Amino acid sequence: MTERVLIRLARLNKTLVFLAGAAVVFAGMLLPGVVGSAILLVLAAGLGWVLSRTWAVTPPPLRAVRVIILLLLVCVAAYEAS
Repeated sequence: MTERVLIRLARLNKTLVFLAGAAVVFAGMLLPGVVGSAILLVLAAGLGWVLSRTWAVTPPPLRAVRVIILLLLVCVAAYEAS
């Protein structure tokens, strides 16, 4: 089942995925308190899952960038909650 999800994700338009992800991040940052934090944490969980599934085929420099982005997203979610 995991492979099916990854294949479907790979077929998506990368520009639209980026814009949709950016829209979700901005919505999470604009919504107040716990609601915005929950949205950001759900997004971070999804990105973490994709990162864990693609870790073996991702070049090391790109791994570092993805982990940093994931950590920044979690930090913004924690900041939103406080």
